[in-house]
Amino acid sequence: MRAVIQRVDRASVRIHLREFSSIAQGLLVFLGVEKGDSEKDADYILEKTLHLRIFEDDEGKMNRSLVDIAGEMMVVSQFTLLGDCIKGRRPSFGRAEDPSRANDLYEYFVRQANPRVRKLATGQFQEMMQVELVNNGPVTMLLDSRKVF
Repeated sequence: MRAVIQRVDRASVRIHLREFSSIAQGLLVFLGVEKGDSEKDADYILEKTLHLRIFEDDEGKMNRSLVDIAGEMMVVSQFTLLGDCIKGRRPSFGRAEDPSRANDLYEYFVRQANPRVRKLATGQFQEMMQVELVNNGPVTMLLDSRKVF
């Protein structure tokens, strides 16, 4: 499972030109599910995301986590995170999980995250979305559950 984590002042998702969801200060998580991923991968990414110390403390150092600041979280499914661009000019998405299994793990991630953050917002699985964000810093982190197990 891969995630791109962005520290944001605010973020929103629009679908069919209408606002679907939004958050204030917190984290925008783009989540990609790879073939063979399990709930263990989702749990790892969630724990790491909640406790990454990427928010500034009173001295301006990145010492606070999303939990510490009681921030908000937006989770957007993004299978293109599994795109392989090594050969040619057109990405291959062969490593992306089957949509039905990917949606199950995406929904699992969201269910596990929901009670642990002040506000949780999402995109809509397999929908064309416009995601707007104000990246604070900018701070962007990459997580990959395959690089730790």
